[in-house]
Amino acid sequence: MSFTEEQEALVVKSWESMKKDAGEWGLKFFLRIFEIAPSAKKLFSFLRDDSTGAPLHQNAKLKTHAKSVFVMTCEAAVQLRKAGKVVVRESSLKRLGATHFKYGVVDEHFEVTKYALLETMKEAVPEMWSAEMKDAWGVAYDQLVAAIKTEMKP
Repeated sequence: MSFTEEQEALVVKSWESMKKDAGEWGLKFFLRIFEIAPSAKKLFSFLRDDSTGAPLHQNAKLKTHAKSVFVMTCEAAVQLRKAGKVVVRESSLKRLGATHFKYGVVDEHFEVTKYALLETMKEAVPEMWSAEMKDAWGVAYDQLVAAIKTEMKP
């Protein structure tokens, strides 16, 4: 599954457009995941243990996590072709894999997340969105997930 120069250009162009509002888009991304799969909230200790009763969109820990995941996903996509492999900053693929394994993340979770990501991107850059851009982000996401799954072990 190669990531072409054209796909890279689409990913870079759209990421540049939404980067300044990464916190907002990251939160929308996670809210969309929970809208599609409400049970996914149980995978996050900071949501399971939240006794404040505050709405999700006001949860400070969710906002921080959502922005971090969104930025990491987008940055991994942007550098994919240049690096020739998935590279993540702030964390390691081993740690990401171990965390996803520990919390019981399965293929269906990755599929919901992909759908939510693509829908969020479409909303973030409607004037740029196309079938080619959707494919580019899909390929990049699939490669990130494949790299994480490789490290999903105890």
